[in-house]
Amino acid sequence: MCDYDVERVRELNDLSRSSMSGCRVVITRGVAALPAQQVREILQAVRVFDQFNSSNDPYGEHDFGAIMVQGNSIFWRFDYYDLDLVMRSPDPADPAVTLRVLTVMLAEEY
Repeated sequence: MCDYDVERVRELNDLSRSSMSGCRVVITRGVAALPAQQVREILQAVRVFDQFNSSNDPYGEHDFGAIMVQGNSIFWRFDYYDLDLVMRSPDPADPAVTLRVLTVMLAEEY
């Protein structure tokens, strides 16, 4: 059983992902090396991702996705840190104590 409000985490993740705000967005070297137009397409695909199911979202947090963009297999994921980025957030459902980091990467970089 989870010790935080999963529904609130899902809501915050969806809002952060779709707006690319309320979180830090990190793209890996592999994604950054792609042409700028492809990077824009990848970020847009992450924003609109809505294909969550029990296989790819077993905890219901909407914290991970896998997409294909122009032949590139892309993963994205959220991690929840304390505000100092030192350790895991004590409560990922509480934005006052959580810094969300959305990482977008080539699947082979995972």
